Amino acid sequence: MTKILLLSDTHSYMDERILSYAEQADEIWHGGDFGSMEVIEQLEQIKPLKGVYGNIDNAKIRSEFPEVNRFVCEDVEVLMVHIGGYPGKYTPVAKAAIAEKTPKMFISGHSHILKVMFDEKNGLLHLNPGACGKQGWHKMRTMMRFVIDGAEIKDLEVIELGPK
Repeated sequence: MTKILLLSDTHSYMDERILSYAEQADEIWHGGDFGSMEVIEQLEQIKPLKGVYGNIDNAKIRSEFPEVNRFVCEDVEVLMVHIGGYPGKYTPVAKAAIAEKTPKMFISGHSHILKVMFDEKNGLLHLNPGACGKQGWHKMRTMMRFVIDGAEIKDLEVIELGPK
């Protein structure tokens, strides 16, 4: 059983609430737009960090994280792309990666819109944790946590961090 904290679009912002939730997880996954190496360093000091770079991330961050990240957590194949779209409206990069090998879970960020959708056509769960930073048009800062137990994804919870 692996406890995951999923966040995105920190845009260089970090606070004690995010770090407190990170301490409760086994792994931290970030959907891009870290904004700074300081955010990465703070998260990496707490738990293992997986992620992708976002459109605002600099060359240093892009050298540390891929544009497309495909990995397995327990028995769940995960695909992560910062600008990925959503079921029925995937970006070309996401569409190609999904077609290459369909994951069980697809994660994107970028939109600052929290979404949990099941993609019937591809048989995958799509997650976008919204944005937990203070930059952007979103009103509520959000992230998610869930558990992966073998092939099962369960106990999904949306965490509201308060207004930006």
